[in-house]
Amino acid sequence: MATVRMLLKHTDRPSEEQLERLHESKDRPVYFDEDSPEMTEDMLAQFKRVFPKEAVTSHAT
Repeated sequence: MATVRMLLKHTDRPSEEQLERLHESKDRPVYFDEDSPEMTEDMLAQFKRVFPKEAVTSHAT
């Protein structure tokens, strides 16, 4: 399966086709490989938040 990349500016509105492709992609499985291996709980624990959770807001509609 090919990787599809889309670049949207924060002022751009995605087209209906782009929205449909995004919604369809959420049901596809995740494939791990040597470039992006599945992470263990220990590896995930090493990540630090750039912004505190309280500072993050959702702009989803």
